[in-house]
Amino acid sequence: MGKFLPLVIFFVLAWFLYDGLGRDTKKLPSPLIGKSFPNLEVEDFETTEKYTTQSVLKGQITLVNVWASWCVTCRAEHQMLMKIAKTNSIQMLGINYKDTHKEGQIFLNRLGNPYDKIIFDQAGKLGLELGVYATPETFIVDSQGIIQFKRIGQLTSEIWKTQILPLIQQLKLLEKTKP
Repeated sequence: MGKFLPLVIFFVLAWFLYDGLGRDTKKLPSPLIGKSFPNLEVEDFETTEKYTTQSVLKGQITLVNVWASWCVTCRAEHQMLMKIAKTNSIQMLGINYKDTHKEGQIFLNRLGNPYDKIIFDQAGKLGLELGVYATPETFIVDSQGIIQFKRIGQLTSEIWKTQILPLIQQLKLLEKTKP
Protein backbone atom coordinates (compact mmCIF):
# COMPACT_ATOMS: atom_id res chain seq x y z
CA MET A 1 0.00 0.00 0.00
CA GLY A 2 2.90 2.35 0.77
CA LYS A 3 4.11 2.10 -2.84
CA PHE A 4 0.82 3.39 -4.22
CA LEU A 5 0.29 6.31 -1.79
CA PRO A 6 2.41 8.80 -3.80
CA LEU A 7 0.59 7.74 -6.98
CA VAL A 8 -2.82 8.23 -5.33
CA ILE A 9 -1.76 11.65 -4.00
CA PHE A 10 -0.52 12.61 -7.47
CA PHE A 11 -3.84 11.70 -9.11
CA VAL A 12 -5.86 13.55 -6.46
CA LEU A 13 -3.76 16.70 -6.90
CA ALA A 14 -3.89 16.35 -10.70
CA TRP A 15 -7.71 16.13 -10.56
CA PHE A 16 -8.01 19.30 -8.44
CA LEU A 17 -5.66 21.16 -10.79
CA TYR A 18 -7.56 19.97 -13.87
CA ASP A 19 -10.91 20.84 -12.30
CA GLY A 20 -9.73 24.30 -11.24
CA LEU A 21 -8.26 25.19 -14.62
CA GLY A 22 -11.49 24.33 -16.39
CA ARG A 23 -13.64 26.76 -14.42
CA ASP A 24 -14.54 30.24 -15.59
CA THR A 25 -13.92 32.45 -12.57
CA LYS A 26 -15.98 35.24 -14.15
CA LYS A 27 -19.12 33.10 -13.80
CA LEU A 28 -19.18 32.80 -10.04
CA PRO A 29 -22.75 32.38 -8.85
CA SER A 30 -23.98 35.32 -6.82
CA PRO A 31 -26.28 34.85 -3.85
CA LEU A 32 -27.66 38.32 -4.66
CA ILE A 33 -29.36 37.32 -7.93
CA GLY A 34 -33.10 37.65 -7.37
CA LYS A 35 -32.66 39.76 -4.23
CA SER A 36 -33.10 43.46 -3.63
CA PHE A 37 -30.15 45.73 -4.26
CA PRO A 38 -28.83 46.84 -0.84
CA ASN A 39 -30.68 49.97 0.24
CA LEU A 40 -28.03 52.12 1.89
CA GLU A 41 -27.67 55.84 2.32
CA VAL A 42 -24.88 56.82 -0.05
CA GLU A 43 -23.04 59.94 -1.15
CA ASP A 44 -23.26 61.40 -4.64
CA PHE A 45 -19.85 61.65 -6.32
CA GLU A 46 -20.55 65.03 -7.92
CA THR A 47 -22.61 66.86 -5.29
CA THR A 48 -21.87 64.97 -2.01
CA GLU A 49 -25.68 64.92 -1.57
CA LYS A 50 -26.97 61.92 0.42
CA TYR A 51 -29.68 59.61 -0.94
CA THR A 52 -30.64 55.94 -0.78
CA THR A 53 -29.68 53.48 -3.49
CA GLN A 54 -33.27 52.31 -3.99
CA SER A 55 -34.42 55.88 -4.68
CA VAL A 56 -32.17 55.88 -7.77
CA LEU A 57 -32.95 52.33 -8.88
CA LYS A 58 -36.74 52.10 -8.54
CA GLY A 59 -38.68 52.58 -11.73
CA GLN A 60 -35.83 51.99 -14.20
CA ILE A 61 -33.72 49.10 -15.39
CA THR A 62 -30.19 50.01 -14.38
CA LEU A 63 -26.67 48.93 -15.22
CA VAL A 64 -24.63 49.33 -12.03
CA ASN A 65 -20.88 49.39 -12.59
CA VAL A 66 -18.34 49.23 -9.75
CA TRP A 67 -15.10 50.96 -10.81
CA ALA A 68 -12.00 52.70 -9.49
CA SER A 69 -9.30 54.91 -10.96
CA TRP A 70 -6.59 52.51 -9.77
CA CYS A 71 -8.20 49.58 -11.62
CA VAL A 72 -6.41 48.73 -14.89
CA THR A 73 -9.30 46.58 -16.14
CA CYS A 74 -11.72 49.45 -15.46
CA ARG A 75 -9.73 51.57 -17.92
CA ALA A 76 -9.97 48.84 -20.54
CA GLU A 77 -13.72 48.48 -19.95
CA HIS A 78 -14.49 52.20 -19.96
CA GLN A 79 -14.71 52.58 -23.75
CA MET A 80 -17.44 49.91 -23.81
CA LEU A 81 -19.36 51.76 -21.09
CA MET A 82 -19.12 54.97 -23.13
CA LYS A 83 -20.61 53.13 -26.15
CA ILE A 84 -23.46 51.77 -24.03
CA ALA A 85 -24.16 55.24 -22.61
CA LYS A 86 -24.51 56.68 -26.13
CA THR A 87 -27.36 54.25 -26.87
CA ASN A 88 -29.49 55.66 -24.01
CA SER A 89 -30.95 52.16 -23.68
CA ILE A 90 -30.47 51.88 -19.93
CA GLN A 91 -29.85 53.99 -16.85
CA MET A 92 -26.18 53.76 -15.81
CA LEU A 93 -25.14 54.04 -12.18
CA GLY A 94 -21.46 54.05 -11.30
CA ILE A 95 -20.02 53.14 -7.92
CA ASN A 96 -16.58 54.70 -7.39
CA TYR A 97 -15.14 52.04 -5.09
CA LYS A 98 -12.35 52.53 -2.52
CA ASP A 99 -10.95 55.49 -4.40
CA THR A 100 -10.25 59.15 -3.76
CA HIS A 101 -12.53 61.78 -5.20
CA LYS A 102 -9.58 63.52 -6.84
CA GLU A 103 -8.31 60.39 -8.65
CA GLY A 104 -11.84 59.35 -9.63
CA GLN A 105 -12.46 62.80 -11.15
CA ILE A 106 -9.17 62.68 -13.08
CA PHE A 107 -10.19 59.25 -14.44
CA LEU A 108 -13.56 60.61 -15.63
CA ASN A 109 -12.04 63.81 -17.06
CA ARG A 110 -9.60 61.77 -19.16
CA LEU A 111 -11.91 58.97 -20.30
CA GLY A 112 -15.38 60.54 -20.15
CA ASN A 113 -18.34 59.97 -17.88
CA PRO A 114 -20.82 57.34 -19.07
CA TYR A 115 -22.85 57.38 -15.85
CA ASP A 116 -26.16 59.09 -15.16
CA LYS A 117 -25.24 59.13 -11.48
CA ILE A 118 -22.19 58.06 -9.48
CA ILE A 119 -22.06 56.87 -5.88
CA PHE A 120 -18.87 57.71 -4.00
CA ASP A 121 -18.06 54.58 -1.96
CA GLN A 122 -14.65 55.53 -0.60
CA ALA A 123 -14.90 53.27 2.46
CA GLY A 124 -16.27 50.36 0.41
CA LYS A 125 -19.43 49.95 2.52
CA LEU A 126 -21.79 49.48 -0.45
CA GLY A 127 -19.19 47.31 -2.16
CA LEU A 128 -19.10 45.08 0.90
CA GLU A 129 -22.90 44.74 0.85
CA LEU A 130 -22.69 43.77 -2.83
CA GLY A 131 -19.96 41.21 -2.22
CA VAL A 132 -17.49 43.08 -4.44
CA TYR A 133 -14.03 41.60 -4.34
CA ALA A 134 -12.62 42.69 -7.67
CA THR A 135 -13.22 45.67 -9.89
CA PRO A 136 -14.84 46.07 -12.28
CA GLU A 137 -18.09 44.37 -11.42
CA THR A 138 -21.34 44.98 -13.26
CA PHE A 139 -24.90 44.36 -12.13
CA ILE A 140 -28.21 44.61 -13.96
CA VAL A 141 -31.00 45.71 -11.63
CA ASP A 142 -34.65 45.62 -12.72
CA SER A 143 -37.13 48.47 -12.21
CA GLN A 144 -38.21 46.98 -8.88
CA GLY A 145 -34.64 47.18 -7.52
CA ILE A 146 -33.99 43.43 -7.84
CA ILE A 147 -30.55 42.23 -8.98
CA GLN A 148 -30.95 40.15 -12.15
CA PHE A 149 -27.33 39.75 -13.29
CA LYS A 150 -23.78 40.05 -12.00
CA ARG A 151 -20.54 40.09 -13.98
CA ILE A 152 -17.10 40.05 -12.40
CA GLY A 153 -14.45 41.46 -14.70
CA GLN A 154 -14.38 43.47 -17.89
CA LEU A 155 -17.61 44.08 -19.75
CA THR A 156 -16.96 43.39 -23.42
CA SER A 157 -18.96 43.92 -26.57
CA GLU A 158 -19.56 40.16 -26.78
CA ILE A 159 -20.92 39.97 -23.22
CA TRP A 160 -23.09 43.04 -23.86
CA LYS A 161 -24.57 41.54 -27.04
CA THR A 162 -25.02 37.94 -25.91
CA GLN A 163 -25.88 38.23 -22.22
CA ILE A 164 -26.82 41.71 -21.05
CA LEU A 165 -28.75 43.19 -23.97
CA PRO A 166 -31.05 40.14 -24.28
CA LEU A 167 -31.70 40.33 -20.53
CA ILE A 168 -32.55 44.04 -20.74
CA GLN A 169 -34.91 43.37 -23.64
CA GLN A 170 -36.58 40.57 -21.67
CA LEU A 171 -36.96 42.80 -18.60
CA LYS A 172 -38.47 45.60 -20.70
CA LEU A 173 -40.90 43.14 -22.26
CA LEU A 174 -41.94 41.88 -18.82
CA GLU A 175 -42.54 45.46 -17.66
CA LYS A 176 -44.87 46.10 -20.61
CA THR A 177 -46.97 43.04 -19.78
CA LYS A 178 -47.43 44.00 -16.11
CA PRO A 179 -50.70 45.70 -15.27
